[in-house]
Amino acid sequence: MKIFKNVDVDALANFYFDGKVSSRTLTLASGENKTLGVMLPGEYRFDTAKRELMEIQAGKVEVLLPGKTEWLAVESGGDFKVPAKAAFDIKVLEPTDYCCSYFD
Repeated sequence: MKIFKNVDVDALANFYFDGKVSSRTLTLASGENKTLGVMLPGEYRFDTAKRELMEIQAGKVEVLLPGKTEWLAVESGGDFKVPAKAAFDIKVLEPTDYCCSYFD
């Protein structure tokens, strides 16, 4: 379990896909942003602006990364990376708790 200290939290949640995906933004003391969120079962497509590291805290997903033809299974404790200015598809197989980090 990760604990973030000395952070600012945006209390206003971000909602996507009719509320089936939600997140809150954290800003660490270093200025780095992360989002913590929950995804309910379903299939979604996300676009990225920056490089992302998606860490699955709890739950189970399958992800189709840019340029790939096979779905990657990711469960609790696993992660995947997505390049900047790309899109990826995700199948959420059970309620999933995630942490997303953004990089230039």
